Amino acid sequence: MEEMEPVPWLQEMKRSFIDGQFNLQHRHYVSVFSNAEFLILQDKGKMIGRLYVDTSAERWHVIDIGFLPQYRDRGRGLAVLKAIQRQAQSCSASSVFLHVERRNIRAQALYSRLQFQEVEATDTHVGMEWSTI
Repeated sequence: MEEMEPVPWLQEMKRSFIDGQFNLQHRHYVSVFSNAEFLILQDKGKMIGRLYVDTSAERWHVIDIGFLPQYRDRGRGLAVLKAIQRQAQSCSASSVFLHVERRNIRAQALYSRLQFQEVEATDTHVGMEWSTI
């Protein structure tokens, strides 16, 4: 919603647009990443975010992770990613891979703190990988 703030639409129109975008994105993820799991992240029974992750191959793929605005900047992303790293190691995965938008410097810094390394890049995204070895 914060990205829609400057858009001069009624709140109902913004909500409808965002819901439509979510539905399209979800259908895309489900069709392109057919082995991925779609998980609702919770804290004390409250939905706080979402995670799409594919653990079906040797190289695990974090497709998307996001938190509602009021639950960001509280270490939850760090905790979820550390849990994924621990699980990947215990399941003998070779690595964990993800993409991040170039302009998302804060997320890149988090991934770097978790020892993810840049392995590919485009004009808009950086591919980062953490090796279990």
